[in-house]
Amino acid sequence: MKRVSFIFLAAFLFLGTISFAQKVPMEPEAAKLYNQGNKLIKSGDYQGAVKNYEEALTKAKDYRIYYQEGIAYKKLRKFDKAEEAFKACIQVKPDFVAAYNGLGTTYYSKKDYQKAIDNFKLFAEKAKKEKLKKKAKKFISLAYTKLGVKELNDHNYKKAVEYLKLAVENYKYDAAYLQLANAYIELGKYKDALTAADNALKFRAKRSRVPKGAPYFYKGLAYKGMNDKSSAKVNFKIASKDKLYRAQSKYEMKYMN
Repeated sequence: MKRVSFIFLAAFLFLGTISFAQKVPMEPEAAKLYNQGNKLIKSGDYQGAVKNYEEALTKAKDYRIYYQEGIAYKKLRKFDKAEEAFKACIQVKPDFVAAYNGLGTTYYSKKDYQKAIDNFKLFAEKAKKEKLKKKAKKFISLAYTKLGVKELNDHNYKKAVEYLKLAVENYKYDAAYLQLANAYIELGKYKDALTAADNALKFRAKRSRVPKGAPYFYKGLAYKGMNDKSSAKVNFKIASKDKLYRAQSKYEMKYMN
C-alpha cells in the first residue's frame, strides 16, 4: 500500500516561570539571587538566570531554586541540565507537583517518551486541581501518540495501535485518531479505520494543525479496502480540496477501477 505523508502536530510543552507562595522563608541571600533570576527569565536572559540560580544554590539547596533553574535550562534547550535540576528539586521536595511536569516535558523534548509518560502520570496522581490532572492527561496522550507514530513508521502496526489507543483513552486527540486510522488500514481493519477517521473529524481541535483533508483521505482508503468504490471516491474528492492531499487523492481516483 502506498504510504501517506502526514504533518504531525508538534506539542509545545514548555511552562513558564511560576510564582511560589513564600510560606517557607528562603535564606535572604539566596532569595535575592532567586528573585533576580526570575526577573531575568521574564526578560528572556535565560543564561543570566542560570548564573543567578547557581549562585543561589550555594547559599541554599531550595527546591524552588532548582525548579526555576530547570525552567531556564529548558528555555536554553539544555535538556540534560534541566533533567538534573528537576530531579534535584524532587529529591528535596518529593511532593512538589510542578517538578514532575517539568521533568515530563524535559523527557518529551529529549524524545524519551516513556519516561515522559511516567512523570506525567506522577504529575496527574499528585496534582490536586482537576485542571492540572486534565493537562497531565493531554501530555500523556501526546507522548503515547509519538510512540505510536514511531512504531507506525517502523511498520510495527499492532504495537502502533496499542500506543495510539492509549493516547485517545487519555485525551481525544485528533492527530492520534488519524494515525490510528492509518495503522488500522495497514492491518486491513477497515471498519476500525473508518471509526478512527470519523473521530479525527469529531474531535478536531479548533487550532488543529492536522490537514483538513487527512481524515477524508483515510476514509477513502478504508472504503477502497472494503471495495466500496462509490464511498471511496466521495471521500477522495473531499480530500482533494486540501492542497496537501490533492495529488494523492486524484491519484487514487484516477486508478480506481
